Amino acid sequence: QVQLVESGGGLVQPGGSPRLSCAASGFTFSSYATRWYRQAPGKEREFIAGISNTGGVTSYADSVKGRFTISRVNTKNTVYLQMNSLKSEDTAVYYCNAARSSGLQFWGQGTQVTVSS
Repeated sequence: QVQLVESGGGLVQPGGSPRLSCAASGFTFSSYATRWYRQAPGKEREFIAGISNTGGVTSYADSVKGRFTISRVNTKNTVYLQMNSLKSEDTAVYYCNAARSSGLQFWGQGTQVTVSS
């Protein structure tokens, strides 16, 4: 059974630095590029960070570049999103995605991150 399970969300103060994790199971994780998306209330889901299957290539949305870092440990079947200097506009549900070039992709159920004092 394919699963992507996000964790690490919650209530965070402005300026905080939480780390999200996404644990994969049920497929060959090291063969899939992985991405983080987020969806704020009333807005469309947006891409924020991606990493190649080997971890050698990363990309970021302009809105998070310099503040967020994506990484992965294939031996642990886990991808991470280190978030720094959080702002209220980072409040959203954060989703993990694993995808291959063939179009096959999997989604996690999401984890809520709320930035508020």
